[in-house]
Amino acid sequence: MSLLLSNDDSVHAQGLNALYLALKKRNKVIVVAPDRNHSGASHALSLEDPLRMQVLKNGFVAVSGTPTDCVHLALNVICKEKPQMVVSGINHGANMGDDVLYSGTVAAAMEGRFLGLPAMAISLAGKEHFASAAFYAQLLVEKLLHHALDADQVLNVNVPDLPLDKIKGIKVTRLGKRHQAEMCAESKDPRGRKIFWVGPPGKIADAGEGTDFHAINQGYVSITPLKIDLTATEQLAPLADWLATSN
Repeated sequence: MSLLLSNDDSVHAQGLNALYLALKKRNKVIVVAPDRNHSGASHALSLEDPLRMQVLKNGFVAVSGTPTDCVHLALNVICKEKPQMVVSGINHGANMGDDVLYSGTVAAAMEGRFLGLPAMAISLAGKEHFASAAFYAQLLVEKLLHHALDADQVLNVNVPDLPLDKIKGIKVTRLGKRHQAEMCAESKDPRGRKIFWVGPPGKIADAGEGTDFHAINQGYVSITPLKIDLTATEQLAPLADWLATSN
């Protein structure tokens, strides 16, 4: 089986290497990832700057762009044969709830799905037990390759930061929700000019049973199917009625 791996933590990230080591045992794997950290890049494409790539000593390809750039370049230029699936991760930290809107890890998987391949994003809710996440990545890759999902979906997988024997199993979940992000922090640069740091994510607002937050907190792997089509289909008719309503 042929797989394309990418991430947003950079081509040098521990999580990406753990994913590669786990998946290369049974698959043909190519790694194309950003040359530096692009966490929070979402689905950004580099439209004003050219992309440069470098093949590292370990065979990984480092790209001077975003996670989406990496997958786009890989599938259109680098891969001589089209892979069967795109796997993004293992992210250093969870991607749950509203976080998926900002996640470069999720965006890399989305780009793979846009370009016609099954795709999965996998994140570790911490920074220690990457082997646990890698185990579940291998399990789910084989499942996806033998039993494909609908063409408009990607899987968003989060793994608790626990030893493998402490993880209770897998739960299919919906996205939880966070409160509004905290305010930007104002500061000054060495020349006395104002600068601003984006504040941390908001606190969890919905971690009820059935959410990704709840599953991770209970020691389960969370799997959330994400739709590519963002259309609020159920609102098409009500919106048309609303427009037709006279003032």
